[in-house]
Amino acid sequence: MDSSILITTLLLILIITGLMALLLKEILSSIILFSAFSFFAVFIYLALGSPDVAFTEAIIGIVATTFFMLALTQIRKDERK
Repeated sequence: MDSSILITTLLLILIITGLMALLLKEILSSIILFSAFSFFAVFIYLALGSPDVAFTEAIIGIVATTFFMLALTQIRKDERK
């Protein structure tokens, strides 16, 4: 019973985080929320007993967030010119 409450809570947080990341106008805020989305997805996979999938999600989330931040930095440099 306890694990189902945990998973349900994490799923609600995941849905809210994902929707907020999609609806925000500020790109940096969306990137940060995307990172949080990935973070909560890792916890869901761990709660479901899939540490290999959780590890893969963590790596993909880190790499994607890094690429998004680099792209945002490049866009802001181009806007200054």
